[in-house]
Amino acid sequence: MSNRSVAAQSGPPGLILVVDDSESSRLVTSSWLRRRGHEVVEAETGAAGLEMARTLPVDLVVLDVRLPDMSGFEVCEQIKADPATSAIPVVHVSANLIEPDDRAQGLSRGADAYLVEPVDPGVLVATVTAALRYYRARRTAEDLARRLNSLTATSLRIMAAHTVADLADAAASGAAALVGGPATALITLPDGAPCRARADASGEQSAVDDDPDGELAALAPSAQVGARLLAGQDTTVVVARTKPHRPPVAVAVPTALTTAAEHHDLLMQLGQAVAVGVDALHAYLAERSVALTLQRSMLPSKLPRHPLLPMTARYVPATADIDIGGDFYEVTEVGGSFFVAIGDVTGHSIGAATVMGEVRHALRAYALEGLDPAAIIDRLDTLLQRFHRDSLTTMTLMRVDPAARTMSIANAGHIPPLLIEPDGRADYLWIKGHILGVTFPRPPATTVALTPGTTVLLMTDGLIERRDRDIADDLEHLRASVSPTESLDALCDRLLRDYGQDKDDDIALLAFTVLGEETED
Repeated sequence: MSNRSVAAQSGPPGLILVVDDSESSRLVTSSWLRRRGHEVVEAETGAAGLEMARTLPVDLVVLDVRLPDMSGFEVCEQIKADPATSAIPVVHVSANLIEPDDRAQGLSRGADAYLVEPVDPGVLVATVTAALRYYRARRTAEDLARRLNSLTATSLRIMAAHTVADLADAAASGAAALVGGPATALITLPDGAPCRARADASGEQSAVDDDPDGELAALAPSAQVGARLLAGQDTTVVVARTKPHRPPVAVAVPTALTTAAEHHDLLMQLGQAVAVGVDALHAYLAERSVALTLQRSMLPSKLPRHPLLPMTARYVPATADIDIGGDFYEVTEVGGSFFVAIGDVTGHSIGAATVMGEVRHALRAYALEGLDPAAIIDRLDTLLQRFHRDSLTTMTLMRVDPAARTMSIANAGHIPPLLIEPDGRADYLWIKGHILGVTFPRPPATTVALTPGTTVLLMTDGLIERRDRDIADDLEHLRASVSPTESLDALCDRLLRDYGQDKDDDIALLAFTVLGEETED
């Protein structure tokens, strides 16, 4: 029987490390293993053997127990203690330590087998073959488990994506981690442009862009409902879609890295997960668009214009929320004065937005009746307690007279307004008042005279509140950062840039400057 036939019956050959200080013993053992198709490397000492086990892709070690620099027991223990080499099978061979206690010690210190010299060639080869078979089965199982865990993690990341770029990146990174090499993902939403992402062998994103070469379009005819694998000489591509008229998704990896059937199965599952993720993302973006449209429809479409009272406002929805929230602002002109309000209805839901809309409309109606801010706050409190007992609302409401440069203000548990004086001083106007929706006595409105050129900044807590810090510290940091030299638009944009990134709460901002007659020009 030829060496190739023997190797085929015994399983695929491996790289065997033979560690023995006897040249003749190494020669005999190595020749037996090479005849069975194995590749053999040799070491004379324990230290040299350890170095080769750590630096070469060794599949098994045949290890003499007596070595000149350390015992084979110690070498075996170090191999098994190192996570990089712990799975490598070790077969002890000894002509001197042959007692049952010696063999028990070798096995208890990590060896997978213990042979006593003289060793029959057939026994040595059979022992090596059995150890390799177990080692490879274990390595295959561990590799499959790792890939399955990677697929699960990738699927979770795909389903959590909030943009097509995030989804493409998750698909490419997941595929790269799955096969241990570079990967490319081509993704498009039903109503969007294609997006391509690439990732390297570590799963790190290397680029995200569109599909200028039309690669996704070229794959469309081959895509079907479900997933299909297209294996080429250099590249293997899985294409998938959930419905006949949906654009396909595609994930491409080097064919050389997908030799096992398990790789194909995992790539097919990944393709299906990406296709389902596209559907989920499309639904998420559509729902978010409707929610934001509804939210903005409940805010003022434009702010009143007055030469003595320039103003600007900003509204930014929570970064990762499709639910609409209760943050709002309102400006209503009544008889030359302006009722300016900012507030926050607790919760993120259609219910919170509905309450917010009612509060805004009621506020405008009460303002048109000529009530002062404190009286309006009282009536809003009564409205909420009667019709929305489960809703709590914070609000700052002021009546600004630009000609007289005065401001009458009432507060219902909201963040105080920040007054930025033209000389550079900035202070919060702390006005006490209980949150709306609870029965407590409320103080009358406070009237404040404003210096010409004073800017008033109103905000909701989403701008500055962070779960891991005291809000008072953030308020002080913001106060120290403002300057009267900033325009209203520049001020709001900077605050959103510095404080409002990646927040899980909505943000409303409103700022105005009281100019006065002498600064009108």
